[in-house]
This record gives sequence, C-alpha cells and structure tokens, in this order.
Amino acid sequence: MNYEASKQLTDARFKRLVGVQRTTFKEMLAVLKTAYQLKHAKGGRKPKLSLEDLLMATLQYVREYRTYEQIAADFGIHESNLIRRSQWVEVTLVQSGFTISRTPLSSEDTVMIDSHSHQYRIFGHSQ
Repeated sequence: MNYEASKQLTDARFKRLVGVQRTTFKEMLAVLKTAYQLKHAKGGRKPKLSLEDLLMATLQYVREYRTYEQIAADFGIHESNLIRRSQWVEVTLVQSGFTISRTPLSSEDTVMIDSHSHQYRIFGHSQ
C-alpha cells in the first residue's frame, strides 16, 4: 500500500496495517525529510519514490516478511534501489532514536512440507 492510499484509512486501521501509529509515522517522516535535505543540500536528481512511500515500503519489509523484490514491484522501482534506500531509512531512524525491530519467526510459524509424498493438482492438471 502506498502513502496516498493510507490517507483514507482510519487511525486504528492505519496502525494495524502499517505497524505504527499515524503520529509516529509523521515523526519518522519528519526525521527522514530533515536527513534527506542535509544529505542532498546541493541538489541532485529527484528520487522516483517519495519519502512517504519509501517509509511505507521499509515498514512493509520489516513487518510483513515480504521480499524486497515483491515490494519494489508494487512501488514500480528496481529492487537494488529499494534495498539501498530502505537501509538508509533504517539507519537514519535508528540513529534518531526510533526502534526498528523484526519479529523473529517462532517454531509455530514455520511449516515444513514433504512435497514428495503427495500428489498436487496445479491449475486443474494432475502431476
């Protein structure tokens, strides 16, 4: 979900989907805007992904266990660009006192499947 779409959400739904309260998101965004202005004081090319969407993408990666490839495709940018910029977001926020944590998967979250012992039907064709 991009930032524009999130504007339509209630505060409670925003928190559930994004993982942080809207006020916290705005505080994070203010830190990123300040850091970005300092980093790019001399100007340069405008990034394809806004800081708002970059923060949304970074939070999706941290919270949802999606791959950078999936998120980059959703936002229409190259995966390496998203990786580099997301890492900058994480470092900048941590240096500013925010905690960005990935919840480790527990053993209950891990599923192992023996795919050799069962037949599967894929798109209506037997294998």
